[in-house]
Amino acid sequence: MFKSSYVQNDACLWRRSKPFIYRMDIELTERCNNDCRHCYINLPAGNVFARKRESSTDEIKRIIRECAALGCIMIRFTGGEPLLREDFEEIYVFTRKSGLKVSVFTNATLITPHLAKLLVKLPPLGKIEITVYGVKKESYEAATRVNGSFDACRRGVALLLKNRVSFIVRGALLPQAMGEIDEFEKWVARMRFMHTPVAYTMLFDLRSHRDSHRKNREIKRLRLKPEEVLMMLTRHGADYVKEMKKFCARFMGPTGNKLFSCGSGISNGYVNAYGGLQICPLLRHEECIYDLRSSPLKNAFLDFFPNLHQRKVGNPEYLQRCAKCFLHGLCEQCPAKSYTEYGVLDAPVEYYCEIAHVQAKFLGLLAKNERAWEIKDWSLRVRKFLKNEGCSKIGFLKNR
Repeated sequence: MFKSSYVQNDACLWRRSKPFIYRMDIELTERCNNDCRHCYINLPAGNVFARKRESSTDEIKRIIRECAALGCIMIRFTGGEPLLREDFEEIYVFTRKSGLKVSVFTNATLITPHLAKLLVKLPPLGKIEITVYGVKKESYEAATRVNGSFDACRRGVALLLKNRVSFIVRGALLPQAMGEIDEFEKWVARMRFMHTPVAYTMLFDLRSHRDSHRKNREIKRLRLKPEEVLMMLTRHGADYVKEMKKFCARFMGPTGNKLFSCGSGISNGYVNAYGGLQICPLLRHEECIYDLRSSPLKNAFLDFFPNLHQRKVGNPEYLQRCAKCFLHGLCEQCPAKSYTEYGVLDAPVEYYCEIAHVQAKFLGLLAKNERAWEIKDWSLRVRKFLKNEGCSKIGFLKNR
């Protein structure tokens, strides 16, 4: 009931004396037992400084109680690797007994028989999401850079399957695993819980703390080229066009001078490992973090996030390009991406711009040399695209 009323009128949330939160992501730690070269957040598992700064068990429970009091339905635990926390079981049980569904992002390497049985006894009701970096040991451990991590992941997956704990698998399109996609998808398809196509990470966000130029250069080298991204997106041909029609019908159009044009921070939020509330996982700019250790969660949704959503763009280049571009939705451009790439909130990110334009040209929304921010009849083009029965360009990349 609450969700449907929110969808009908976004603004109604800010008029509530008691804001409604659908989901809260809680980052239990930035530490991870893997050392993935593509990761935007991971710190070493034994990082003592990070561990001392992390929210305590009681602090996390207090945040969960506040979430429940504001109508929250789902808590999603993430990291780093959330299972590194020695108090994970205690936090999990507390959350479920508070009446909340739980989702967990994990690499599955730390799943034990005891934890698998707990998930049977007290089901999460949300999704356990496991990211797998390759279907072979060599490719997997080339990503994690930890000996034995492949076998540990397979043991964790086997424990969940044995105990009939529902989960889904996500992939990461890293160079060493690109040749294994068909084999990987066949392996995933054999799992009884996987009823939808595998989702992949392939654009690879830069370090959210902007803490290492060296790591950022390494991440950039792993990114697919825009044409390769398109090939992955269009592998299933007409299904891609069908989904894009649904998507474009809702999200196409210039955003103007609004800095934030997404729904983050409206019915959800992201609590970092140190008690700061963020509008999303990536955006760790100091002006965009709300301190939950000294201020109540409720005020963030009544004041802090609404004020963020009122911020305007000041960068002339952004106003000339992104503010006038109708490819909103196809483009990953946002304050968080801008911050991780350049350290500011409103700089156009060329990589995401190129990917959006490659897709738009494939879909027939743009001609070869056109730039989307220069198009005046964009609404007519979108309507025409929505009416088209198919796309004559399907498969053209494979035939080049």
